[in-house]
Amino acid sequence: MCFKGSAERPAAPEPVAGPPSRRSFGRLLLAGSGLAALSACAPGEARPTPFGPSSPTAPFAPSATTAGTPAAASGTAGVTHSSTEPLPGSPAAAVPATAPPEPSAAAPVPRHSLTDPASPWVVVNKHRPLSPAAYVPAGLVQPRVRLATSGEAALLNSTAAGAAEKMFAAAAAAGVVITLASGYRSFNTQIATYNRWVNAEGQAAADTASARPGFSEHQTGWSFDIGDGSGRDSFTPAFANQPAAVWVKANAHLFGFVVRYPWMFHEITGYYYEPWHLRYVGVETSGDMHTRGIATLEEYFGLEAAPGYR
Repeated sequence: MCFKGSAERPAAPEPVAGPPSRRSFGRLLLAGSGLAALSACAPGEARPTPFGPSSPTAPFAPSATTAGTPAAASGTAGVTHSSTEPLPGSPAAAVPATAPPEPSAAAPVPRHSLTDPASPWVVVNKHRPLSPAAYVPAGLVQPRVRLATSGEAALLNSTAAGAAEKMFAAAAAAGVVITLASGYRSFNTQIATYNRWVNAEGQAAADTASARPGFSEHQTGWSFDIGDGSGRDSFTPAFANQPAAVWVKANAHLFGFVVRYPWMFHEITGYYYEPWHLRYVGVETSGDMHTRGIATLEEYFGLEAAPGYR
């Protein structure tokens, strides 16, 4: 995901009337602790200091057990995780990086695995890599929705795909057009994407723009990024004001989805606000989270915060 704009501190995104001004748009594009980037964008743009600890700058090298794992399908590289929000330490971002989240209520008794990538409850973050790292979902399908991508990025887990079809249809009936912008992303695709960033900017900076291989939710097939039918503001903070983002924020839970990286929870999830990134967890779970006002999977399942890689 590529962000373009100034480094001024933004206010929380709110719907605006008409196109945002240059100054208000710039404020939305705060260079917090890292910027997101589409893998199709060339790394190398000036970006601020990452919020995570510095790391060695060697590119990721797959192990002998994963180097030869084929991608499930050839296609475009997917979208990396990261976005912009107020810097940690600001009045609005008071959650300490080392403290575990405090759930709104007792964590549910697991009915699905939190570690099996085939489980709708799997939690993948900077402390919880996929196992196996080169996992390939079974039964990937292309949902019957409007596509803004192709190849492997147009695929989803079959359960998530069916739920997405219902959600997109409901949005269309309400006059809102949603597009599938980036779905499944293979381990090998993530290696190539991540290494491009490391080679261009070093690992510390890469970790603010691209998930390390084996740490991406997209690899499970349970997650995907959306776009608005207008094509405006894709993968920028201003996308929060587009009809597609507004609609899914209010309605995604009815179809089993949550906005995985919500506003002001980067110290828990490890990623800045991504109003476009949806995650399937099942209607019962998403509805329960919505009713109880629990914003993140880490909080819901009583897991530790994961603001950066260990």
